[in-house]
Amino acid sequence: MRREFKLPDVGEGLTEAEIVRWHVKEGDAVKVNQIVVEIETAKSIVELPIPWDGVVAGLMAEAGQTVDVGVPIIAVDTAEEGEAPAQAPSGQAASGAAEAPGRGEALADDMVPRPPAEGAVEPGVHGSPAPKEERQAVLVGYGVKTGATKRRPRKPSPAAPGAQHAAAARTAPARPSAVPPAPVPATPAPAAPVPGRVAVLAKPPVRKLARDLGVDLTTLTGSGPQGTITRDDVHAAARSPQPAAPAGERATTWTAERGPREERVPVKGVRKMTAQAMVASAFTAPHVTEFLQVDVTETMAAVRRLRELPDFAEVKVSPLLLVAKAVLVAARRHPMINSAWDEQAQEIVVKHYVNLGIAAATPRGLVVPNVKDAHELSLPELARRLTELAETARAGRAQPADMAGGTFTITNVGVFGVDAGTPILNPGEAAILAFGQVRDMPWVVDGELAVRKVTTLALSFDHRIVDGELGSLFLRDVGAMLEDPLRMLAWN
Repeated sequence: MRREFKLPDVGEGLTEAEIVRWHVKEGDAVKVNQIVVEIETAKSIVELPIPWDGVVAGLMAEAGQTVDVGVPIIAVDTAEEGEAPAQAPSGQAASGAAEAPGRGEALADDMVPRPPAEGAVEPGVHGSPAPKEERQAVLVGYGVKTGATKRRPRKPSPAAPGAQHAAAARTAPARPSAVPPAPVPATPAPAAPVPGRVAVLAKPPVRKLARDLGVDLTTLTGSGPQGTITRDDVHAAARSPQPAAPAGERATTWTAERGPREERVPVKGVRKMTAQAMVASAFTAPHVTEFLQVDVTETMAAVRRLRELPDFAEVKVSPLLLVAKAVLVAARRHPMINSAWDEQAQEIVVKHYVNLGIAAATPRGLVVPNVKDAHELSLPELARRLTELAETARAGRAQPADMAGGTFTITNVGVFGVDAGTPILNPGEAAILAFGQVRDMPWVVDGELAVRKVTTLALSFDHRIVDGELGSLFLRDVGAMLEDPLRMLAWN
């Protein structure tokens, strides 16, 4: 029985995802819960398991292609038997039997997984298949689709053999017969060429790749079936040197050695979601930013001492750890800083828990995973969670749940050698703290000039919730704890 695995909604109502990488190919055997594909949603990269045992009959989407939720992406031949077809009238029995091998489209409904029985466990979600006595559960967004899905036939090259024979076969009148003759493969007649336009055979993802890389498809010879241009053809053309331009055009030609003059990067996935969130935040919440320079010499000394303790032997201890702890203590002293604006209810939601977000730059864009209930963690536990969070984010494995529900964010711009900035609020939060680089600066200590370790803190906050006094008191307390880490114990 052939089944089609449809792209599921992996959380938070996402409508599309990009195929990043396939782990299987046509003809491979697969098992229940085996990871078959990686997709990139607007939140993160997600691995999808297959809910059946069987053999891969075909991949229905290519790597790099953006697919809507609910669209089939892989077909699997399973060992399960399909439901018996309805009994045909006696006069049609012979005809129906003859047509059975070619009814792939008529059986589309049988190829779609049925909804799960009540109480069934969804394969791949809880780590185990559904009970054998019940039908396999399906992922969110599945369901029986009425009607069959038909693919538009590929247009062949003008020289494709058999085109005239196929056209004649289509115009010939049908003759009644008890058993229809064996179908003859027909190739559609080529469309009439448009004057001034060169026809090329390439799939939409390949055409898009060519546009992104600046490759002219009309200059390529396809290596695929019937001269179809493949992704490898486009990549090979992009790597090959450009032909020399005539003398009169060399002044305006950007040679292959110097690279293209422009590059277009598709806005999708994490980057697209980040852009939408930042625009919504910047033009919804009235931002105010305050700055504070802090002598963190004692904090840097405390970091060195913590690294020598056995409790921190397996984790990374950095100044960010004590900045995070100072934020947690200050948020307890000033709860309104850890709140959200509910526009629909016209209420301020004060949260007596802290899901501490740490902004992380990744190759696919900015993500802000958060440590859940960070206020309840000991310092070694907080260090461990921050280390795990950073490693997961950099590897592109942060899941949508890791980035949902944040209440306060820290962005460490100091790792890039930056002193300060005006950070934009993470949507749904009232404040965000930027932690600048720590560097040696002249500082007055006890009336005398000295060289000290100094950093700059920048706090942006939603002025609908946080007024200048509250923002200043919070920032002052964070700075005071970084100047003297002993205050964290006194105020905790």
